[in-house]
Amino acid sequence: MSSSAALVFDSRLVGRYGLAGPRYTSYPTALRFNEPIGVAQYRQAAASSEDALLRRGLSIYVHIPFCYSPCFYCGCTKIVTRDIDRVERYVGHLSEEISLRGRHFDRGRLVEQMHFGGGTPTYLSMARLSELISRIGEQFQLSDSDERDYSIEIDPRSVYPNTLRVLRELGFNRLSMGIQDFDSGVQRAVNRVQPPDMVRSVYLGARDMGFQSVNFDLIYGLPLQTLDTFASTLDQVIELRPDRLSVYGYAHMPQRFKAQRHIRQQELPDVSARLDLLRLVIEKLGAAGYLYIGLDHFALPSDTLAKAKVQKTLHRSFQGYSTHAGRDLVSFGVSAIGRVGTLFVQNPKLLKDYEAAIGQGDMPAQRGVGLNRDDLIRADVIQQIMCHGEIDIEALQTRHEIQFEEYFCAELGRLQSLRNDGLLDLDGASIRLTPTGQLLMRAVAMTFDAYLAPMAPSPAMSRLM
Repeated sequence: MSSSAALVFDSRLVGRYGLAGPRYTSYPTALRFNEPIGVAQYRQAAASSEDALLRRGLSIYVHIPFCYSPCFYCGCTKIVTRDIDRVERYVGHLSEEISLRGRHFDRGRLVEQMHFGGGTPTYLSMARLSELISRIGEQFQLSDSDERDYSIEIDPRSVYPNTLRVLRELGFNRLSMGIQDFDSGVQRAVNRVQPPDMVRSVYLGARDMGFQSVNFDLIYGLPLQTLDTFASTLDQVIELRPDRLSVYGYAHMPQRFKAQRHIRQQELPDVSARLDLLRLVIEKLGAAGYLYIGLDHFALPSDTLAKAKVQKTLHRSFQGYSTHAGRDLVSFGVSAIGRVGTLFVQNPKLLKDYEAAIGQGDMPAQRGVGLNRDDLIRADVIQQIMCHGEIDIEALQTRHEIQFEEYFCAELGRLQSLRNDGLLDLDGASIRLTPTGQLLMRAVAMTFDAYLAPMAPSPAMSRLM
């Protein structure tokens, strides 16, 4: 089952199972990154991944945290500033970090995937972006293949006449645009005013420049949203026909994110209205021919993400759903998370701590976790659920040399209630999510999360993983 049209939306079950849980962009999740990670440990992990039997292409992530103004809904690591000197210093520190990490990787390993995220990557001038790409190219082997996946998040409000042309010249072939909602009242309520004509102009410009794939980010559950206004937004989006759509549920946590304190609680849709909005998304996108990829993601059948879903080669990482499985992820910038071999590592979340580490000539690794055998087994199981909606028990037993029924005896017991509720089918050969369970895959994955037992998930997990 991969078509959103085949999903079964059960509001009772979505209300029960769909309100909270890790997003499983990693296992263990970032909340479990409690080990101090030193240069020696990172070097050892990189060296082990350079083994000829393990050597594969690389993924790169670069975090640009800066924004000109706050979007009130945002929970990302960001710095709202107009201090250009501060930005210049950060670019210099990024360049240093690229050199510090690059020395640990063989230049023969091709960078098949690269993503610039934020914040707002297009906050940087095209000259500064060019400098960063050049520095990455000095340390790593960049690809010129049409099959590469080089993407960048752009804010339509920060796109100038030459922006798209320069991004293509720098090698980017995919774009992601933050839309959230086209309704002017909702936009004002979240401090993200961008007229539909502006978005349309940037989108059509991207098509003219030959970008292979364009993603739109939308959010349901924002203040002042109604079924009618969001239906209009979805209709306008469908008319443009982006290749991919990420449709997130807004998580209101003003105690954690200061910008959200500007949002009026009384203007937010209630739980029933949120469920209706989600149902609307699923019905409209399914009718428009978009395939359900997983969690909040949809794609046209022609997009590589949809093809990977059908071919069961889909992968999930800190960059979300991806077509590039089994790649080390080398990440740069404040708060950035990477994975090298069996080691997860996260940079300092505070800019001053990140810059202090770089100033001392150290790789800015603040915390992380090394995966043990149980982590690797459970990560495999969760990856199968989140990407394919199915666990091939025999194949998993062969990969990890375990007896599934014995190893996961307790988990199989806990799955019975989900089975009774119609979320999955369970037999000796496989565990398969039903059309109802596809929308609630996190609930199934959480059953295999050793770090959640005996604790219960908190609502804050919904958007933080």
